[in-house]
Amino acid sequence: MSESPQTPQTPFHDLDQYVAIPRLTGLTASPDGTRLVATLQTLDGERTAYRTALWEVDPAGEAPARRLTRSAKGESSAVFTRSGDLLFTSARPDPDGKGADEPRSALWLLPAGGGEARVIASPQGGVSGPLVARDADTVSVGASLLPSAKDLAQDAELRKARKDQKVSAILHSGYPVRLWDHDLGPDEERRLVGDLASLVDEPAAPLPKAPRAEGATPAADEETPGKHLHLRDLTGAGRHLTDHAADLSADGTTLVTTWNVSDPGAAVRGTLVVHDTSTGERRVLVDDPDADTGAPRISPDGAWVAYVTESISSPDEAPVVRLALVPTDGSAEPVVLADDWDRWPGRPTWLPDGSGLLVQADDDGRGPVFLLTFSGSLPGADVVVEKVTSDDAVFSDLSVTPDGATLFALRSSYAAPAEPVRVDLAAFAASGAAGERTPVAATLLRSPVPAPALPGTLTEVETTAEDGTRVRAWLALPADVGPEAKAPLLLWIHGGPLGSWNAWSWRWNPWLMVAQGYAVLLPDPALSTGYGQEFVQRGWGAWGRAPFTDLMAITDAAEALPEIDETRTAAMGGSFGGYMANWVAGHTDRFQAVVTHASLWALDQFGPTTDASFYWAREMTPEMALENSPHLAVGDIRTPMLVIHGDKDYRVPVGEGLRLWFELLTKSGLPASDDGETVHRFLYYPDENHWILTPQNAKVWYQVVSAFLAERVLGETPELPATLG
Repeated sequence: MSESPQTPQTPFHDLDQYVAIPRLTGLTASPDGTRLVATLQTLDGERTAYRTALWEVDPAGEAPARRLTRSAKGESSAVFTRSGDLLFTSARPDPDGKGADEPRSALWLLPAGGGEARVIASPQGGVSGPLVARDADTVSVGASLLPSAKDLAQDAELRKARKDQKVSAILHSGYPVRLWDHDLGPDEERRLVGDLASLVDEPAAPLPKAPRAEGATPAADEETPGKHLHLRDLTGAGRHLTDHAADLSADGTTLVTTWNVSDPGAAVRGTLVVHDTSTGERRVLVDDPDADTGAPRISPDGAWVAYVTESISSPDEAPVVRLALVPTDGSAEPVVLADDWDRWPGRPTWLPDGSGLLVQADDDGRGPVFLLTFSGSLPGADVVVEKVTSDDAVFSDLSVTPDGATLFALRSSYAAPAEPVRVDLAAFAASGAAGERTPVAATLLRSPVPAPALPGTLTEVETTAEDGTRVRAWLALPADVGPEAKAPLLLWIHGGPLGSWNAWSWRWNPWLMVAQGYAVLLPDPALSTGYGQEFVQRGWGAWGRAPFTDLMAITDAAEALPEIDETRTAAMGGSFGGYMANWVAGHTDRFQAVVTHASLWALDQFGPTTDASFYWAREMTPEMALENSPHLAVGDIRTPMLVIHGDKDYRVPVGEGLRLWFELLTKSGLPASDDGETVHRFLYYPDENHWILTPQNAKVWYQVVSAFLAERVLGETPELPATLG
């Protein structure tokens, strides 16, 4: 990134300051609603990685946040027990000297009354996603075991054998074989269950011990006796829990999980399964051949399971996402809730009395909290849908106090990163009758880190597309922009494609470019969520049509503003946004530069190579894929392009970037010269995935993007970072 001639005014004027901004990533409340714990991500001492720690936030918003944990490995996945103890996962060393040669994520307990945290469970495959019953001592964790392992002890033996013999081979008998950035197998995710009230004086999983002299201090790789949680395998072997979601009933007797099943064409579909935590009995609760199920939440009385259902799409029909409800005992068929509500709900949160569900849903460039209230007897009750929050923001990590009067959440928007907030549900309820109540604004709590000062202002732009559809966007403007000091325009295209530019992003942050004087346009074209089913359907199976024309229409509207210099423009995008950047490059010469990150290029080759090929097969027919493939217009590309790709990207494999790069140099309207010189650039990351996650690699990403745009859009000759050699 080019240096500012003045002292940086905000962290966005200096990349070193930017990557060091602490980032809030999670929030959880105690069962009684009196304690809040947030997860904060900070830059480590070497400035090469991010570490997480747990901080306590005052629910009243009066006392400053205080740090609870500190380690080089970090802590995450915090959850409270019914007695107020805090469970979390961490790969930090056990202070009692227990642990394997290689760090692994273990389950830790931090006592409510004070004292040091201690390990209570450390399976060889690590732990994840702890769940605790609200009114019982039952706990469930995810853990990876090798397929033939009957228990944790046998899993440890099998892992040692593979390690000692240096075997890395994985034999697959099904699909998929990898996910996002990691290989699947040979171990498989399972759900384990234990009783916190009966911590036993024995190791969680016996580890091989090396001989040592009498009286010597135990080595770091030895287990010594201590209070450990006895964990039982509840779900057994199989690939059914890959990337699963789960919930535990308040009394701890029932675990509900998503359960992957195989369909024709190597497809995978999610069902819902109920597990009895005492007997291990498993029963299918929802198995809809026409839909995927996800995000199950058990009602406070344990009688119902609310979940998200997403219809199986086809090349002609976009998916439809709804909430559904089913009795936990399976005594009745599932019921779709608010089928006429034209929004896509996220994971539900029950009101404490079971009278309704709180959900976040994308809505017109925001993500408010909505309340679905049951106005009759269940199931089949009429449902009233109301917007609860009035903020121009997205809410996540919802937790409701036992009296139902208060909602705690994280709030995020392009005006500020995630912050802890309190929503007065009692005031909302008192504002009127159901269906007529007034949304309320959230109250900001004292965060572990204040929101950074911004280098500009946020506004909105909208226009009307050729077919009469309203299209809108956020527009981030520099502070000193105006008719006499117009800003160059950057069109940033979001990924997904089923998504919205509505929440803060650290990976694609517009304020870094605003600090350099650019205006950044963040539009939601066809296929974006939050505008209704028809808005999604407009672009379904026709990526090069309505999404493209919507983008051009909103760019026209932005360029017509007096603050914008329409002669200096560029387009950027990642993932699907990268696809659109490629399509833009081949179908218009209006931009001075195009940046494409992790992008789809040749749709004929992409489908069978992505990590979820079965999903792509539902997206487009081979004929549709060719009709919408950017690579067929390579000869029309006359705009300099910066191609960015990570080798560990399994969602959009690196072959897309490699083929795009070669064809730019050999077939585009701006090919390389005979001596190899080219206006195009290729930024390649051997060790990054679909996202550029490590701090210094992210810094280089912004530096190279900034330099490329400065040269092509601003006519400058910037220096590239010295770290590129």
